[in-house]
Amino acid sequence: MKKFITPYIYNYAKKIMPKISETEAAALNSGTISIEGKIFEGKLKLKDIVDKYDIKLNDKEKKFLNNETNKLCEMIDNESIEENQNLSIENWDYIRKNKFMGLVISNKYDGLQFSAHAHSKIVEKIATRNGAAAVTVMVPNSLGPGELLYHYGTTEQKDYYLPRLANGIDIPCFGLTTENSGSDAASMYDSGIVVKENDILGIRVSFSKRYITLAPVATLIGLAFKLKDPNNLLTKGKEGITVALIPKNKNKIFTTDTGNINIGDRHNPLNVGFMNGTISGKSIFIPMSSVIGGEEKCGYGWNMLMESLGEGRGISLPALSVATAKLCTFGVGGYSRIRNQFKLPIAEMEGVKEKLSVIAIKNYQLLAAQTLFNSIIANNEKPTVLSAIMKYQCTEYGRISVNNGMDILGGAAICKGSDNFLASSYMAIPIAITVEGSNTLTRSLIIFGQGLNRSHPYLLDIIKTIQNKNELDKFHIYLIKIINHTIINLSNSLYYLISTKIKSKKNKIEFYEENLNRLVSNFAFSTNIALLMGGKIKTSEYISGRYADMLTNIYMAYACLWYYEKNKNVKNIDKLLEASINEHFINIQNAINDISYNFPIPLCGNIIKYCTFPFGLDYHKHNDILTSDISDLITKSSEIRDLLTENIYISSNKNDRLNQIMRGIELENKCNMINKSIAISEKDNETINNYEKLKNEIIKVNTFKKIRNNHDIL
Repeated sequence: MKKFITPYIYNYAKKIMPKISETEAAALNSGTISIEGKIFEGKLKLKDIVDKYDIKLNDKEKKFLNNETNKLCEMIDNESIEENQNLSIENWDYIRKNKFMGLVISNKYDGLQFSAHAHSKIVEKIATRNGAAAVTVMVPNSLGPGELLYHYGTTEQKDYYLPRLANGIDIPCFGLTTENSGSDAASMYDSGIVVKENDILGIRVSFSKRYITLAPVATLIGLAFKLKDPNNLLTKGKEGITVALIPKNKNKIFTTDTGNINIGDRHNPLNVGFMNGTISGKSIFIPMSSVIGGEEKCGYGWNMLMESLGEGRGISLPALSVATAKLCTFGVGGYSRIRNQFKLPIAEMEGVKEKLSVIAIKNYQLLAAQTLFNSIIANNEKPTVLSAIMKYQCTEYGRISVNNGMDILGGAAICKGSDNFLASSYMAIPIAITVEGSNTLTRSLIIFGQGLNRSHPYLLDIIKTIQNKNELDKFHIYLIKIINHTIINLSNSLYYLISTKIKSKKNKIEFYEENLNRLVSNFAFSTNIALLMGGKIKTSEYISGRYADMLTNIYMAYACLWYYEKNKNVKNIDKLLEASINEHFINIQNAINDISYNFPIPLCGNIIKYCTFPFGLDYHKHNDILTSDISDLITKSSEIRDLLTENIYISSNKNDRLNQIMRGIELENKCNMINKSIAISEKDNETINNYEKLKNEIIKVNTFKKIRNNHDIL
């Protein structure tokens, strides 16, 4: 084979294999490979991730979440922020004073040195109160230059800027998105030329950035641009995408020419109220001391961005989505139980139950994915592919949650005012879906496209043998490995196909895992078939998007199982797990079915179909009984409702709508308990005194019901 067949395959592969651009190479070399690597191998096991990953807040983080964060939430007036399109002066001062902008900055630089998990939970809690405040805290801790400085900055840069950022002396923003080319860094027009002026080596840079969060109030601008060195002045580093810091005002240490910087008009992102705008500059001089990492880091900006800004995708934006889901579970679930229509709580209407069950399922899936990803980050991993999955799937689930919540609330959701707890989240969710790369782009081009090259066990090696030329021997080695890998996963697919048909469903966790083993093998096998498309896979967005759906839902399914194992003592959590994981199975099944039907090489499509789902579709939606059970879990007091709404902020103000809903649920439960107690009292002939006491309690509850039905409370 090596002598007669491999050379022909090698020549064919050279024609069809994709060429890797410089920015793609930087993305492939950044971050780490996590559990998605095992998915591409077809070897991921539940026990491995249960044993490896766990996460908890430390005592200092818990204290900050329960004290400083709660106080900030209580200070926030959502309606006022939207009306004024800005946080109050008191909000800004409190955020600065209590180091909300330095959550993840090291103690060494006067930051709080909190974990990414703590950062996630703090942003999440604030977002249940107000999205603009959450974004204001989120950006400096993930999307701002602080993370870049910490990992790549020079000692001088760290010592000067990080304490200022931690204490809110400087407010940062980061300029990546460029006029006319968006967030496509490879096509950005912003450029800088290496120059030497007054014996100082530096860069003359011109730029025009838009959609930059915190730009209108920023005092420190992180800037990405394309660097050119036509006169060969660089002794270190290289041409290419570079990242630098520009202080808005001159300082004695980093003498940037700030005279031509223009902070333009504010954008208005759907009236949400956070600061966002444009930044431009013309022929600004930046000394090499202002390039993050100094001269030697010139040209390495894309690598730095890929590694450091992934937290915004994987941590911050999902936190906003989890907050939205929790708001829906707590507020809409509670409202449904105490809001009567046609003489019964709307929570008892089957049409409403369908939507409530979706809210509960999405909340569980989001919470599981968030907690597992935070655990992976805590394990010192930086999985760029998983962060793209998190950004895409979590923001989409946030949208599904809030849309169902709005439908249930009806008129109460579409009238703006202090009592409308969901409208702000409804308005904000498209922003989360758009920033950090549109979800359309993320799904169709990044998740599978980058994941395939980055995480496949052999593909990148085989591409290198082609690009390096004259490496036929190495090519043959990796070709044999891919063939063996394909055969193993094909045999596993067929084995698990049979085993899932005959395996007992009594132990549901083992049954779910066996089905996941099958689907992972299906994914790994069908992925190798996709390699026959060569470079066309990069532009075949229909196919790439469906493979992305498979990969995404496999991760989410494992997250659901992992989270169940960590919380299996919570009563009725198995019901949420069943509905959640079954949904992921259906999504994976549908994606692979669509791939096989639409595969550009029909023979390969048939191979995928008959080796993965030869007897048709095997997974179907759960029944109506489970839908009703799940719906009831979030409209009545339950351990599940408590788990899914943990970390939501409820104001102490009794006129606050969420506070009213909380009290309404408590009274509703009390009424039910009293009614049951009266029935027992009459049967047991208890004393008349006890009976009168219970009657008085009912009067109180009924008084509440009258108020409720008159809409004085709800």
